[in-house]
Amino acid sequence: MTPVTLPPPPAPYLPQRGERYRLVAPNTPTAPRVARDFVGALLRTTEHPGLVDDARLCVSEVVSNAHCHTRSARIRVDVKVNRRQVMVYVTDDEPGRLPEPGGAAHAESGRGLVIVESLTDRWGTTTHGGRVRTAKTVWFVLVARALDRL
Repeated sequence: MTPVTLPPPPAPYLPQRGERYRLVAPNTPTAPRVARDFVGALLRTTEHPGLVDDARLCVSEVVSNAHCHTRSARIRVDVKVNRRQVMVYVTDDEPGRLPEPGGAAHAESGRGLVIVESLTDRWGTTTHGGRVRTAKTVWFVLVARALDRL
């Protein structure tokens, strides 16, 4: 049996302080739901109720993309939470073409990253591995507004 190696943790965009959480899910049709439930429960528990709906939708879209467009054995969801913001990273071990927002308004697919772009404060992609890429991460940031923390 070949050992499974996970991509390195996504270091560049993490805030310096806060709590880190991780979910590693098999790349199956249930992965988006598991990730959505994980992030929702985490944000309710860490007192970010105002970010729950947007975070659940965004992580579901990004994990769905990883499931549908890669053959990665696992999908990793890393979440960094602090008082002011939540950062979510979805990493797969297939570093092919980086995803971009697209899709026509009437198309049945291709609108996931447009949704992510419209709901988040920032989002982006990154690759891991240097010259020989070994993984890619799609990340997004949601900032807690003063009213969200009440």
